[in-house]
Amino acid sequence: MSPTQQEISAEIAAQAAAYAEAASAGEVRHHPDRHYPPYRSSVLRHPRQPLVSLKDPDAVELSGPVFGVTDITAQDADLTRQHHGEPLGERITVTGRVLDRDGRPVRGQLVEVWQANASGRYAHQRDQHPAPLDPNFTGVGRCLTDDQGRYGFTTVKPGAYPWRNHTNAWRPAHIHFSLFGTAFAQRLVTQMYFPGDPLFAYDPILQSVTDDAARARLVAAYDHDLSVPEWSLGYRWDIVLDGPAATWIEEGR
Repeated sequence: MSPTQQEISAEIAAQAAAYAEAASAGEVRHHPDRHYPPYRSSVLRHPRQPLVSLKDPDAVELSGPVFGVTDITAQDADLTRQHHGEPLGERITVTGRVLDRDGRPVRGQLVEVWQANASGRYAHQRDQHPAPLDPNFTGVGRCLTDDQGRYGFTTVKPGAYPWRNHTNAWRPAHIHFSLFGTAFAQRLVTQMYFPGDPLFAYDPILQSVTDDAARARLVAAYDHDLSVPEWSLGYRWDIVLDGPAATWIEEGR
């Protein structure tokens, strides 16, 4: 039988209390354990065997995809203009900087995003929950960071959607981010959330980041100066790749 939200919330509270006790003893963890029981599918999403050492790590790149600067166009970063019509929903601008642990910009970084539409549905055959698809919104985009490490996307605010982790489970609105370094094997994946979402406390994925400060770094800030008059609301979200202020990355460290 699928657990109830009350049961999952109790597990989340127990995990948070255990972390608070560990943190008070000086054990601060900015990234969650790969095994987080309230997030049921995490049981199957992390390795249980020792990692395999590669004799020639560069060989991985021989079979991986490649891209060049000419593969990226300005239209790729505007998810609202990739089809013949306008997508439905609240138009937003999301921008920020990709930084290293010392606050220096990471230039020429390939940043990709994917997300649900304004109704909370992905344009993917495996998403069959009864929310409408939008023929004018595919929900994917990409860009390269500039010399200041800055990225920027125009899109629509995604909706919340149900998932089957437990009974009455709903994911808060979020945008998936993927970042590539100088090689395909250096890919990092994370999620950006929106401020004030009432679903935060109920979501095992977000709550798996048990450190309060680390979890707060996943939430974008509304920035009125980024809002474009009569066009879009603006959100700012910086991504720090490593160090004590690093942004949480899926699969942990």
